[in-house]
Amino acid sequence: MAAGGPRRCRRLEGETARAVLANADTLLFDCDGVLWRGEAAVSGAAETLGRLAAAGKRLCYVTNNSGRTRLAYTEKLRRLGFPPAEPRHIFSSAFCAARYLRQALPPGAAAYVLGSPALAAELEAVGIPHLGTGPAALPGPAPKDWVQAPLDPAVRAVLVGFDEHFSYAKLCQALRYLLRGGPDCLLVGTNRDHRLPLEGGAGIPGTGCLVKAVETAAQREAFIVGKPNRFMFDCVAGEFQVDPARTIMVGDRLDTDILMGNDCGLTTLLTLTGVTALDEVRGHQDSGCPARHSLVPDFYVDSIADLLPLLGE
Repeated sequence: MAAGGPRRCRRLEGETARAVLANADTLLFDCDGVLWRGEAAVSGAAETLGRLAAAGKRLCYVTNNSGRTRLAYTEKLRRLGFPPAEPRHIFSSAFCAARYLRQALPPGAAAYVLGSPALAAELEAVGIPHLGTGPAALPGPAPKDWVQAPLDPAVRAVLVGFDEHFSYAKLCQALRYLLRGGPDCLLVGTNRDHRLPLEGGAGIPGTGCLVKAVETAAQREAFIVGKPNRFMFDCVAGEFQVDPARTIMVGDRLDTDILMGNDCGLTTLLTLTGVTALDEVRGHQDSGCPARHSLVPDFYVDSIADLLPLLGE
């Protein structure tokens, strides 16, 4: 939204908030840390989104989490009291990764997946063969055994998402596919989120930790389909007629949600219910580094529920 000069972040309130909301017809919401933490909804978030939907706003959900299918996200939204959503309104990194590989791989090519059953399901939905999900054990006691495990000749991509079964055995196999295929074997990650927030201030390591392990072993950089890559916004724009000037990106992470929104020309709104503190925003804002200015949101709120009084009954 900001144009010219360093970006300055302001609290979204009063008449400014009413004007910003009136100008928007689409709101893109991150989920973890914005709408919920783990299995607990952020207080007031469901009612806020209900009023936004009643006001005719298009609500889409843009999440780097690859551990759920789009249908599972619609069910979680319903379970936590949010307004009804269709799968086409959900843009997870699993869905976007499947869309990317459908475009990038030749017909019949397969993916070696370090990821969840949800990620596998999104690949199946677009017709991409895959292998690798679930637990894996080393094929023998010594390194010479580990490099002799069979490789599927159809594999032309290694896809890294959130994988609770991530192991040294999987890392070895991923590296072997990448070494065999060279640059013709794609290395794709769903996101670089380093930590996932849970209720009570707890957190668990995120997919970015797993992507970095594969990148380090392979000595090459993965293509990341999730935020802040604009590919995720392009997926939204490909489904709906979205005007960036009338779209708000709502998130809790500066280096994913806010950076993507700023790069795509959206109005950016930070919520302080996730991983970012206001001092971090001020540090980027007061820096003399232009790259750090791109991490500064247009506005912030303590919680998305702060908008509730502005939306009427």
